[in-house]
Amino acid sequence: MIQIQTTIYLNINFKKGERRMKKILMAVIICLLTTGFVYAQEKGTAKEAQDLVAKAIAYYKANGKDKAFAAINDPKGQFAKRDLYVFVFDFNTVCLAHGANKALIGKNLTELKDSNGKQFMNQMTQDAKTKGKGWVDYNWTNPVSKKIEAKSSYYQKEGDFYFGSGIYK
Repeated sequence: MIQIQTTIYLNINFKKGERRMKKILMAVIICLLTTGFVYAQEKGTAKEAQDLVAKAIAYYKANGKDKAFAAINDPKGQFAKRDLYVFVFDFNTVCLAHGANKALIGKNLTELKDSNGKQFMNQMTQDAKTKGKGWVDYNWTNPVSKKIEAKSSYYQKEGDFYFGSGIYK
C-alpha cells in the first residue's frame, strides 16, 4: 500500500494570496464553463437531426437503396454525428438500416417499448404513414452516455419507408 502525503502551505501575505485565489477561481470558472460547453456540444440538436435525415434521403435518391443503407449502417460514416445517427424502417416496422445498432436490422420492432411501456416504434410507423413527417417522444439508451434518457426522434417518409434520427434531451 502506498501512502501519499500532501502538505498545503498557506500564504500569510493576504494581498499576494488574494491575487492567487482570484487566479485559481478564474481557472476553475473557465474549466467549468468549458466542460459545460463541451458536454452541450456532444448532444445533437433538432435541426441537426432533421438535416441528417434530409442528407440521408438525398443520398438514397442519388445512390439507391443498397448503397444508402450500407452508408447509414456505418457508425463512423457520414450519417452518424456525436449522439445522432440515422435509421430506416418500412411500414411494417421492420428495421432496414440503423447507424447505431446493426443487430436491429431485419427485425420487426412493432412491439418495442421504451422504459415507460410506450410502443414508440409502432407510433412512429403509423405517424409516418399518415403524417409523412414529424416527431415522436420516448425514452432510450443514449449511445454516448449509456444511460436511458428522454429522446425525441424526427421521421420523414420517403417512398416505401421512412428515415429518422433522434435527439437526446
